[in-house]
Amino acid sequence: MVHSTWGDWFVRDEVESVDVDGMSIWYLGCNGYIVRTPETTIYLDPYFGDGSPPRTVRMIPIPVDPTAATMCDAVFVTHEHIDHMHPPSYGPLVEDLGAHLYAPDEAFENPAYDGDLRAPDDRRTVVSAGDDISVRDVDVHVRAANDPDSGGPVSYVVEHESGTFFAPGDSRPADAFTDIADEFDIDLGVLAHGTVGNIYHTEDGETYPTDWYNDGEQVSEAVADLELDRFAPVHFDIWKGVEADPKALRESLASYEYPYVFEDVRIGDRLVIDRPGVVPAKALREH
Repeated sequence: MVHSTWGDWFVRDEVESVDVDGMSIWYLGCNGYIVRTPETTIYLDPYFGDGSPPRTVRMIPIPVDPTAATMCDAVFVTHEHIDHMHPPSYGPLVEDLGAHLYAPDEAFENPAYDGDLRAPDDRRTVVSAGDDISVRDVDVHVRAANDPDSGGPVSYVVEHESGTFFAPGDSRPADAFTDIADEFDIDLGVLAHGTVGNIYHTEDGETYPTDWYNDGEQVSEAVADLELDRFAPVHFDIWKGVEADPKALRESLASYEYPYVFEDVRIGDRLVIDRPGVVPAKALREH
C-alpha cells in the first residue's frame, strides 16, 4: 500500500493540471519520472514505496499516491529492482487507468518483490534492446544498459517532436551509449549518482558496502559518451547511507565538453525538454 506524504495536490494540481506545450518531465525522486506531452502521459520507473528499513531507509517524501492519478497511458520499467518494478506503485495506473506496462523479461520473471505483479497479460509487454514503441505522440526506443546488479536492464529514449529524453535506470557507462549518441540527439539525460555506503542485511544481521550507482568518474564518462546537451543527476537522495552531493558533479563536469547545461533537479521539480532550467511546482511559484 502506498501512502503519499504530499497527498494528491502534486499529481492533481501540478502534474495533471499543467497545459503542456512540448514535453515536460517531473522528477519523482529515486529514479522515477512522469513524462507528459499534449497527448500522452507516461510513468517511468515509478516508486512510491517506503524502502525496507533498516536495509534501505527512504530519505525523501513520497510525492504521489497512484490511486489519485487520473492520467496514464503507459508505464515503462528499466529493470527488476523493487525501487523500479514496484507493483503497489504502478498497479493502480494499470488496473484503474488501463495503462500498459512495458518492462524487460527479468522484471516480469524475477522481480525483487513478493506478491502479484498487478498487470494482466493483455496489458503487459516484454521489451528488449532494439524495440521501438509508439504511445500516441511519443516514440519510446528501448536500448541497452549496463547495470551489473540487474539481471536484464534496458534504457529508454523518449522521443517527441519537441525533444528527446534519455533514462537508463541505474546503468553505469555502457558500450551502447556511443551508439545511442550516434542514433539520437539527446536534449536531456539522467544518470543515477551515489556513493559507496553500508547497507544492513537482515538475513545475517551484518552490514556490507554497496556501490549501486555511478560515482563522479563514471558520470563524466557516460555523459561524454552520450553527448548530453543537458544532464541531471538522480537517485542520490533516496537511501540513507548512499546519498551523494550533486553539486560536486557540477564542478567536476565544468571542464568537459558535455553537458552544456547541468540541471540540479530535486523531487517534484519539472524540466521542459526544449529549454534549460528547473520549473518549481505551480503552488510554490505563484506566491
